[in-house]
Amino acid sequence: MALTVAITGPTGEIGMAAVRALEADDRVERILGMARRPFDPADHGWRKTEYRQGDILDRKAVSALVASADVVVHLAYVIMGSRSESERVNLTGSRNVFAATVAAERPKRLVYTSSVAAYGYHKDNPVPLTESVPARGSSGHYYSAQKAACEKALAELTEKTDLAVYVLRPSIVAGPDATILLRSLPWEKLGGRIPEPLRRLLGAVPGLRPVLPDPGLHFQLVHHDDVASALVAATCGDGPPGAYNIAGGGDITMSDLARELDAYAVPVPAELVAVTAELVDLLPYVPPQAEWIHAARHPMLMDISKARRDLHWEPEHSSLETLRAMLHVKDDA
Repeated sequence: MALTVAITGPTGEIGMAAVRALEADDRVERILGMARRPFDPADHGWRKTEYRQGDILDRKAVSALVASADVVVHLAYVIMGSRSESERVNLTGSRNVFAATVAAERPKRLVYTSSVAAYGYHKDNPVPLTESVPARGSSGHYYSAQKAACEKALAELTEKTDLAVYVLRPSIVAGPDATILLRSLPWEKLGGRIPEPLRRLLGAVPGLRPVLPDPGLHFQLVHHDDVASALVAATCGDGPPGAYNIAGGGDITMSDLARELDAYAVPVPAELVAVTAELVDLLPYVPPQAEWIHAARHPMLMDISKARRDLHWEPEHSSLETLRAMLHVKDDA
């Protein structure tokens, strides 16, 4: 079996790890990558990968990409951006990829990386979440709503086809190449707005450490290399089509994150988080980042036994190990 794989978003935080894993698998002969920015696979020592600059909003470019592929892997997605921009890229762009793959004659499998956020932040969600739980999304959280909408569109477009469809739902992705969690911390986002003299002064104050609110919820991380190995398993058809939860072993809390960052964790009542989230829903012109408050309302722990059993996948990193791998990059910077 010599596969040609088309992949959107190969230059992203998951995409880089995915291409590395595909390059290393003998079952993959050729990789066709497309993203919006200039990129040279040779700079990374990739020998199987051919790259073209293009946009998933361009249906012709997408159709040309998938036409000669046996498997299509869709990773191009906006996580942090305005609601309107992310909706245009995430929904319209994803529909282009799904529809182009259905229309093409050659592809036999389609692998889409969704998210734990697709389940939605609902108080009646079971703990842990299994793949039998509907991907309802949360209307108050743009990313969650869009991930659920993409899954619905994918199901509708592929319903009456012979295409084998794999939907991977990772938890929060982290690691040396995936630092969005770290970059989203309050002091990281505010750092550039604080004058340099004040930053030096604050850094010189003994015992002054950042503060993280801790609502007491547990959450999971998954290393980008573990997501990549799950993507390879789906790409090569190592298990039956369907949805698969992907997460690292164990879980962590905000207190764990604070301890690893040498920061303070301050307990926050769950009721306060709920009230804040409801207030965010009522306010006009709310920055999209503020909507992530919904993620702290309810536990979003996933059962990964289906991926272990049916996809023959096993995470090599625990949630805590993944956190430390991501923070090691900060220490080296």
